[in-house]
Amino acid sequence: MMQIRRSAERGHAHHGWLRSKHTFSFANYYDPRFLGFRALRVINEDRVAPGAGFPRHPHRDMEILSYVVEGALEHADTLGTGSIIRPGEVQRMSAGRGIAHSEYNHSREEPVHFLQIWIEPGERSLEPSYEQKDFPPSEKTDRLRLVASPDGREGSITIHQDAELRVALLSPGAEVRHALRPGRGAWLQVVRGAVKLGDETLEAGDGAAVEDESELVITGAAGEPHAEILLFDLA
Repeated sequence: MMQIRRSAERGHAHHGWLRSKHTFSFANYYDPRFLGFRALRVINEDRVAPGAGFPRHPHRDMEILSYVVEGALEHADTLGTGSIIRPGEVQRMSAGRGIAHSEYNHSREEPVHFLQIWIEPGERSLEPSYEQKDFPPSEKTDRLRLVASPDGREGSITIHQDAELRVALLSPGAEVRHALRPGRGAWLQVVRGAVKLGDETLEAGDGAAVEDESELVITGAAGEPHAEILLFDLA
């Protein structure tokens, strides 16, 4: 069973310095059909103008992943962490019992394009923590690279939920397969380019929920440039 979420149907917000598209209900955007998918609660596609960003603000009890597509995003938090997140890197911040952070684009010329992802943790009031790792293109080209998991295997970052995130860069016509264990669901998010999921074509910004299937077959669309995808496997 597949449910497709087209890019043009997403919620959106324009704040001058920020343009955001919401796959699921978020802030002032509410759609009872799209409140999240299993433990996956937020996929926001954000574009931050040069010299702008999110001032320090608090979170609790959420696993927050940042995935930069273009540009560089500067992170700072109340744990004392300071870092720059660039394309190819995945950041995980576990808000746990409470954390505050800021995210800024300090470039004077280039916007930042990134995906903000929230996953509900399996436990509440965890110790806040932070992790960031780089996954080079060679590890993701025409294969699904595990970048986040509950046990940190294969060099992935660790998230506090029975969920896995894989990333792939697909050449035109290249195919990847992912087995889905009984009772689990998958969410596919297309970041760039276009892919075929079964008989359906998904383009940049499109997403799809898949349940009650044993395998996903994803193919880079013919004639398109490289496609970039995120694949969530969720309990």
